Amino acid sequence: MKLLDEDKVIDLSELFKIFGDSTRIKIINVLLNNELCVNDISEQINVSQSAVSHQLRILKQSKLVKYRKEGQTIYYSLADNHVEKIFMMGVEHIDEI
Repeated sequence: MKLLDEDKVIDLSELFKIFGDSTRIKIINVLLNNELCVNDISEQINVSQSAVSHQLRILKQSKLVKYRKEGQTIYYSLADNHVEKIFMMGVEHIDEI
């Protein structure tokens, strides 16, 4: 495999930084099989709604989470199956250690 160019190195580094926060990991974990609103995420991971909202904003900006609006409620889900694959590969790696 050839070396990545500098732009891709930086982009990949930024992607993995997003996975470097335990609250974001918890959010991704609860969104693996469920589409949830901020309140439901907050309750499931035992983190304040404002903290969840802040982390969801980062996950949305990184295109790891998408959302849809239904009336006044916004529901969040993983952006695509790549996010789940990255997450599950990390879990598999940890389980092997």
